[in-house]
Amino acid sequence: MAERLILGRRSQAMESLSERAYESIRDNILRGRYALGAALSRRQLAKELRMSFLPVSEAVRRLEIDGLLESKPRAGTRVRIPTRQDILERYALREALETQAARLCAEHADENGRPDLLKIGSHLDQLYGSGTDGDEEFLYSVHTYHMHFHLRIAELAGNSLLRGAIEREQVLVFNWLFDTAARQRSLPPRFHSELAAAVTGTVEGADCTMRAHIRHGMQRVMENMDPSTAENGWRLPRKIRGRGVKAEQPL
Repeated sequence: MAERLILGRRSQAMESLSERAYESIRDNILRGRYALGAALSRRQLAKELRMSFLPVSEAVRRLEIDGLLESKPRAGTRVRIPTRQDILERYALREALETQAARLCAEHADENGRPDLLKIGSHLDQLYGSGTDGDEEFLYSVHTYHMHFHLRIAELAGNSLLRGAIEREQVLVFNWLFDTAARQRSLPPRFHSELAAAVTGTVEGADCTMRAHIRHGMQRVMENMDPSTAENGWRLPRKIRGRGVKAEQPL
């Protein structure tokens, strides 16, 4: 009995360390600290995070399943460079899920939810309008708040399965990644205020405005990533090309 209890505690501690490693590595990717295509050494990651190799390996495995990292035999691990098809499919999936959330939000948002969403949308526009270049922590907080805004729409839709699907499929995480890679900083005035007003109005208006909202940044992402003959179909974005990231040594 005592041995089983000790093993259970060790397992919980390992899961906690793995979760911490997962969140730390993912945050560094989303912040742009680990650029697209950058090689990552698991041993070096373990050293940076001050933990053992095992929880870091588990975190890397999860990030590979998410599609943020990829590993190849004798080549190591790197931040995955999305292909053109990856980007198109992620945008299509996000549009499908969030458009339905917008439609349901227009139908079910209550008198408490509507002003709350309008307030968040207005605040988000102010954050984007204040300028986000050069301040990594501020930009990170803006992206985090942006995710909160879209998840709030899904909550007001009144469908927990739909909200769960938006989180599980990580459509907002990949939106963040694409914006970071394409260095998309500026947005139209009242971009989120108008969306908040639309998704608390008519169903048709919510549908149309959400589709336009999601598609707005896609062309810029495409324009900032050049097609090439590389294995994954893309070069690195112009801003990060040529940084000379060294390959990871085989484990």
